[in-house]
Amino acid sequence: MLDYEREADVYDATRGGEPRAEAAADALLGLLPEDTGRLLDVACGTGSVTRRLAAGRPGLRVTGADLADAMTRYSAARLPGAVVRADSRRLPFPDGTFDAVTSVWLLHLIDDPDDVRAILRECARVLRPGGMYLTTVDKAEAHDVGSDIDAVLVPRPRHPAPDASETVAAHAAVYGLVPAGQARFPGVGQGRSPRSTVADLRRGWFTTLTPGSPLAEQLAADLGTLPDQDRPRPDPVFTLQAFRKG
Repeated sequence: MLDYEREADVYDATRGGEPRAEAAADALLGLLPEDTGRLLDVACGTGSVTRRLAAGRPGLRVTGADLADAMTRYSAARLPGAVVRADSRRLPFPDGTFDAVTSVWLLHLIDDPDDVRAILRECARVLRPGGMYLTTVDKAEAHDVGSDIDAVLVPRPRHPAPDASETVAAHAAVYGLVPAGQARFPGVGQGRSPRSTVADLRRGWFTTLTPGSPLAEQLAADLGTLPDQDRPRPDPVFTLQAFRKG
């Protein structure tokens, strides 16, 4: 996993910035009931999405939580007094505190299935009965847009995605969360170019490829033969899954 203490300074600039945050927040708000009062944004990162949730609906009281100190400094500056440093596996809130809980671009980062289950358990625990949990699923799949870059990357190792929609739904059901809708939104500004993909390979963004390994370097060389080295291919399209607590 990337070091998010170090990533904080460049996170927004390398992840689509405000346009992507706006697209994510709009999709989240579209799935939330109008009467949602208190919302917890788990793994809120720099707060770019969290801030838009707070601004996007009058009366919505938003709290952000993130484990990385550097991330919470950014998010706290955007939402003064509304951000806490917290481990998503052990949330520091009483049972049933929130009407809604969101976790955007979190579950795909979690290597241990027990940790995925712990996160879902905690998100369900702090939800009131009837509350909504919204999370992104199938993130890696979203980045496969059928481009020439994806064709080059076919030989890279794969492992079961911790945020696979079927896996998340199965874990969620254990904690009384039932599917309650879905939305899709573009990863604005995140379309890969060959040159940027090589840079990502060498900085460890592809978690099944060790930077500098023979396979990583072979893929980098193959990417270097593609045309239009700096032309972004299509943006990914992310999926949000909503669950309701019974």
